[in-house]
Amino acid sequence: MGRRLAAAVHVQHPKSREWIVLEPGDEPDDDVAAEITNPDAWEDDDPSSEPEESSAEEPEPDEPQPFGFTAPPEAEAEAEPAQPAPRRRRKTADPDA
Repeated sequence: MGRRLAAAVHVQHPKSREWIVLEPGDEPDDDVAAEITNPDAWEDDDPSSEPEESSAEEPEPDEPQPFGFTAPPEAEAEAEPAQPAPRRRRKTADPDA
């Protein structure tokens, strides 16, 4: 039994070199399946396993839904203390003037 496709793919038949479209759920022959190089095109072999990403991002039922950015805010770097502005020099009176 071959592997099942999770997405539609366009692939050239290895013998006739004709472009064919395979639909999700199709189980192509081994020679055609060898032409499909994208691993995301295939269904998972173990349907009971769930992706880790989806379970990690689901909020708890009593938590409010996030709005906008969902990542925690980055800690801001402590600002360097500002140095006082240098004092301006006053012109000294010219004794010759």
